Amino acid sequence: MSSSSDVTEAGRRAQTKARNREAILAAARRAFAEQGYEAVSVRDIIRATDLASGTFYNYFRSKEEIARALAADAAQRLRPLLRAERAKAMDLEAWLGGALRAYFHFLVEEYGGTAAGPPHVRMDATPAQRAVFEEIRESLTGILGDRLAPGADTAYLTAGAIGIARYIGEQMLRRAPPDPDGAARFAVRLILHGLPTAAREG
Repeated sequence: MSSSSDVTEAGRRAQTKARNREAILAAARRAFAEQGYEAVSVRDIIRATDLASGTFYNYFRSKEEIARALAADAAQRLRPLLRAERAKAMDLEAWLGGALRAYFHFLVEEYGGTAAGPPHVRMDATPAQRAVFEEIRESLTGILGDRLAPGADTAYLTAGAIGIARYIGEQMLRRAPPDPDGAARFAVRLILHGLPTAAREG
């Protein structure tokens, strides 16, 4: 039977592990945002913490693994924002506008003041990202309803919307100041009406 001191010690160890992991992720998030994912090394991330390199490798094996962890964390926090927009939207345009504004404001809060933006990680790299992908696909198919052709490729539709949002979001972060509402209006026009309309309206 475990004594109360054993339980207390286990609790302390768990707290230390959680703190160390969060310190690594926070340092990586800052480094990726300031320098860009490609330019950052594991050594840069370790230097930005007060942890030893050996401690780092207890949590992550590579820079890529950290990027996946950051993407999973962001996706987990983004999903309820998208779900809330779906719940209040009356039509496709309202849902797209609300979801894109929520996403672009999220990017500004996470990466505002930096030009690099989030590291590029495959959108299905983590369960949380797959859940966001499915959240968007379900929203699209639910709102479009019987307007979808029987053979419509909803995976492509979803990937297209996500791709547009991602790259417009990156361009938005490079502007001073970033304009999440303007970026959302442009993305909605592009998705709903195509390049000629978006180009004419600026």
